[in-house]
Amino acid sequence: MKIQLALDRMAIKEAISITKLVQDSVDWIEVGTSLIKEFGKNSISEIKRSFPNKMVVADIKTIDNAIYEFEMCFNAGADVATVMGVSPIVTIQACLQVAEKWNKKVMIDLLNTSDDQLATLSQFKSAIFCHHVSKDQQELDSSEKSGVRVFTDATPTIAVAGGITLQSIRDLASIRPSVIIIGSAITKANNPTQAAYEFKKTIIELEGQVNE
Repeated sequence: MKIQLALDRMAIKEAISITKLVQDSVDWIEVGTSLIKEFGKNSISEIKRSFPNKMVVADIKTIDNAIYEFEMCFNAGADVATVMGVSPIVTIQACLQVAEKWNKKVMIDLLNTSDDQLATLSQFKSAIFCHHVSKDQQELDSSEKSGVRVFTDATPTIAVAGGITLQSIRDLASIRPSVIIIGSAITKANNPTQAAYEFKKTIIELEGQVNE
């Protein structure tokens, strides 16, 4: 399981500073939607320039205008870009085509998708599927957890996001997601370096238990 560090609601300089503190414990770096909205594609470029050996995820949350937005993200240095699962299928197909051209990856955000939509999305075998509890939902109900629904035909590459903590991460062990997206539990911690280390240590322990 890889840790994807979510950087949101901060300036680019602060995002880079925090990431430098935790880079030894995280695998992927997410340029959050708020960074891209506030600072544009420069937020992607600056993060990739500062951490050239890390996978950089542009959380653009595309829902339309797929070719333009994905070309922009990949040209800026992103290795992965996100599209909403509730988008028209033609939009998701366009994202995958652009990603294939650039030899990059697509993450489909399953926020608010129905079971019928999920079944349709399962055809996109090369995508990463992100099961996501929204920030608004987390603030409304702090007990809400990232629910992972089952794909009927095959097990895809899964990411989980939404208020993940050291306490809740153990609930994900049986699901065995490929990517665990962690934001404020690291970035807002009193000691981000120690917090990221504890997450990494816990994941290694859980992987060992699952493989026994």
